[in-house]
Amino acid sequence: MRAVRYVGVTIGVAALAATPSVASASQAPSASAAATATPAPPPEATPTPAPEPVVQDLHRPGRLSYFAYVDRRVTARAKPDAGSRSVGKLKLRTEDGTHELVQVLARTVTAEDGRPWLHVRLPVRPNGTTGWVPESSLSDLQPVRTWLVIDTRRFRAKLIRSGRVVLRARVGVGRRSYPTPRGDFYIRHKLSGYGKAGSFYGPVAFGTNARSETLTDWPGGAIVGVHGTSLPHLLPGRVSHGCVRMRNRDILRLDRLMPVGTPLTIR
Repeated sequence: MRAVRYVGVTIGVAALAATPSVASASQAPSASAAATATPAPPPEATPTPAPEPVVQDLHRPGRLSYFAYVDRRVTARAKPDAGSRSVGKLKLRTEDGTHELVQVLARTVTAEDGRPWLHVRLPVRPNGTTGWVPESSLSDLQPVRTWLVIDTRRFRAKLIRSGRVVLRARVGVGRRSYPTPRGDFYIRHKLSGYGKAGSFYGPVAFGTNARSETLTDWPGGAIVGVHGTSLPHLLPGRVSHGCVRMRNRDILRLDRLMPVGTPLTIR
């Protein structure tokens, strides 16, 4: 390739040397042409796109996660923008009258007005719904280092705290016709005072944001709970309408170790 280019350049130089007047005439513009030439317009400035907001991840189950109480009624949005599509509404109280709370997944500040928004997991249908709410609508963030994991195939539960398993228990889950929903949820509230012998729910019941996907008309919204039992001989197995049942000694241990707002994974 070099030889070809070299030969081409040599021939071109020889041709120019042989006809200097032609080359000069073809390359130099006349005075009149130079006088009437129109200058090229300056290039238009390209607008600089607005920077994408930085999203801070706040969700590390079993290490460090956060929840927050709902301080005022608010509409959750698909994006951190007041004009974005509604994906759910948050109230101040749960169906059982406890203070509503949400699991916080991430935080961002909008570039337009500097308004902080939080990405939260919502206690609404369908399961798995998340949305963005203004940070001002929630309480201060509450840290939690626990993570409850339910294995519906092996009928096992384990509680992880700061990366270590601190509790294991056998459990009962939903029957095949009323399966316990799978996915990522959180412990929404705790109800106690069921201490009488024979209480169907045992001494403690935790409410979650998970809802049965088959019992859509169940009273209270078919909320999936984690609770004790008056029928321990049925455990482990598929024995419930979707809730997770534990022996009473295990639910009491869980009560001592697990705060509300704890992330919950059901597999």
